[in-house]
Amino acid sequence: MSNIRLAVSNKLSLKNKVDLTSEQSHYLSNVMRCKNGDEIKCFNSEDGEFICRIVDLNKRETVVELLEQIRRPIKESDIWLLFVPLKKDKTDFVIEKAVELGVSKILPVISSRANVKQIKTDRYLSQATEAAEQCGRLSVPTIADPQDLFAVLDSWDKSRELYFMDERRQGDSVLQAFTQAAKGAVLIGPEGGFSDTEAEKINQKSFVKNVSLGPRILRAETAALAALSVWQAMVGDWYQVKE
Repeated sequence: MSNIRLAVSNKLSLKNKVDLTSEQSHYLSNVMRCKNGDEIKCFNSEDGEFICRIVDLNKRETVVELLEQIRRPIKESDIWLLFVPLKKDKTDFVIEKAVELGVSKILPVISSRANVKQIKTDRYLSQATEAAEQCGRLSVPTIADPQDLFAVLDSWDKSRELYFMDERRQGDSVLQAFTQAAKGAVLIGPEGGFSDTEAEKINQKSFVKNVSLGPRILRAETAALAALSVWQAMVGDWYQVKE
């Protein structure tokens, strides 16, 4: 059996057959050079992960048969990432590593200092899917459409605390902030940070908690990874793993 893992939206159950997408068919046929009879793995967050046998493979359509369930669905950390898109390579890096670090939702936000004019969420979703397939998680994070920062704040669900990684190094330390969190969202500013007006607006919200990531000014991509890593270590699935 190969190490190929594919995220699928179909319902997965033993002995059933599943149609893969044309993109997945192209990948299996042209990139991985698979053939009928080969075994791969398919997964989703609702049903878990299964060993599957390819029973009908061509460049446009592929059918697999589910042979064995090897992982059941699991509860994952409920942490979101809000970030202002960066230059292409840096955004790619943030999305890939955020998926590996277990985020459940990624929300691109637009601020006055954003230096990216075109945000392609379909590309973000493709990157997130590939990262989920490679890192072994069972879910692909939701990729939200980009929204203006103020619009996000005004429509925010107040039951979810928003942790503002304040580049001014104000507020509680990240360890203090995450001690008793059950769910939350991390907000990372753009290169150069949020404007004074934006920072003031953020801090006016009752659901916002200012968090300091220490005495040094971190790049946006470093701040995102640092905050998510501490979350997973303090209250997320790094902390919960017993194996």
